[in-house]
Amino acid sequence: MSECDHNCETCGESCASRDLTAKPLSSTKIGKIIAVMSGKGGVGKSMITDLLAVSFLRKGYKVAILDADITGPSVPKAFGIEEKAYGNADGTVIYPVETAQGIKMMSMNLLLPDEGDPVVWRGSLISGAVKQFYTDVEWGEVDYMFVDMPPGTGDVPLTVFQSLPIDGIVVVTTPQDLVSMIVEKAVKMAGMMNKKIYGIVENMSYLTCPHCGEKLYPYGKSKIEEVAAKHSLPVLGGLPIDPKLSELIDGGNAEAAPDYLSAAAEVIINS
Repeated sequence: MSECDHNCETCGESCASRDLTAKPLSSTKIGKIIAVMSGKGGVGKSMITDLLAVSFLRKGYKVAILDADITGPSVPKAFGIEEKAYGNADGTVIYPVETAQGIKMMSMNLLLPDEGDPVVWRGSLISGAVKQFYTDVEWGEVDYMFVDMPPGTGDVPLTVFQSLPIDGIVVVTTPQDLVSMIVEKAVKMAGMMNKKIYGIVENMSYLTCPHCGEKLYPYGKSKIEEVAAKHSLPVLGGLPIDPKLSELIDGGNAEAAPDYLSAAAEVIINS
């Protein structure tokens, strides 16, 4: 199993049929782990992850974020985190960094000397790092952990679904003609890995005119209801293009962002 090349034909078993779940530290107690993913990049998965974490925190839950986007980590910056993660004396345990309001997080940018340093690693090393973020980090007690996935359906998403006990997935998309393909790729992978999908969040749904308040659709009218119905999935919400929200995220003030995903959080909690 440790040398799995993800080619099920070589061993006669499907990856989804085997228990490859990694074991966290004995002190780690996590209620539910939710993966935030998409079939492509550039749809705002990290921002949706950040906003979901903040929404759950506001509802009184203990929250954590595992940033699985090893080569493009952005979660720490959204929360204004500049300190680095550190480990114990023998290097067997890593301690997560906490935001101002108590969200625990682990990200590659918390380990790099400079956040602008690139991570030029092959897939196996990247997947191993994601796994270690779950097994070697002293997470303590967490009600909900959100995993910010890298784009697509490659090595890292496969490692996450195999190694972490994912309870469900939130699919992120945008109102473009590619939306059907984006959602379908994520839905099919979830089915292959026997993971449920909580629903779909549409990012950049519309823009509100600052002068008259009319909703404008720079990427075209949303097709999310149609796509969600095709896959029998609920629509968890649609986020507008909001310059103020972008300013808060870019400025490291994600915890002060509007609670656009409060209703989505309720759906997930009650699922």
